[in-house]
Amino acid sequence: MPSIDAAPPPGVVLDDAALMARYGSMLLALARRSVVAQIALRQKLAVDIADPPAVLQRHRACFVTLTQGGELRGCIGTPIARRPLIEDVVENAGAAATEDYRFAPLRESDLTTLEIAISLLSPPLPVMAASEALLLAQLRPKIDGLLLQDGRRQALFLPQVWTYLPKPADFLAQLRIKAGLPRDHWSPSLRFQRFTSVTARESKQGGSGEP
Repeated sequence: MPSIDAAPPPGVVLDDAALMARYGSMLLALARRSVVAQIALRQKLAVDIADPPAVLQRHRACFVTLTQGGELRGCIGTPIARRPLIEDVVENAGAAATEDYRFAPLRESDLTTLEIAISLLSPPLPVMAASEALLLAQLRPKIDGLLLQDGRRQALFLPQVWTYLPKPADFLAQLRIKAGLPRDHWSPSLRFQRFTSVTARESKQGGSGEP
């Protein structure tokens, strides 16, 4: 059972950066245990922490990103909070290891070189824009993540994708492609939401990949 730090004093509200600084290591340990359970045991990990801190029981959205040598190997998450953070981390970690359609499921031999990162998402805010130019003018490179929706099409880029796509027009074009839309697609039914994130990672390496 993972150990946890003492809960913050009563009345103290942790912002996301403080939350991840305090509990990031514990969440990463849970994520790794979830990956191991999914790969080695072919079963989902049961959250077995007795009386977890209240802040980790609040409904939050997160993404879990798996890399090897800096190369993306899986990334799964929930853009909208729908379950306790501690459960979201466990579920997304296991899914990233075996259910990301872009990659073959990880194997036990991958575990020794696997690196895990958890991105805690802020609640998304709608971006109102009647044209692509107005949308691009509102985006904050290296700060905003973006969720695109158009009917049943949906795609999301975390803020760290700006590292690979620093130009807002390229960022948007690749997001549309990820959603299965033409790179220059625009329609009245397009909807956008932006968010920020705070990331805890086991280690940091260079390399390519788009979470």
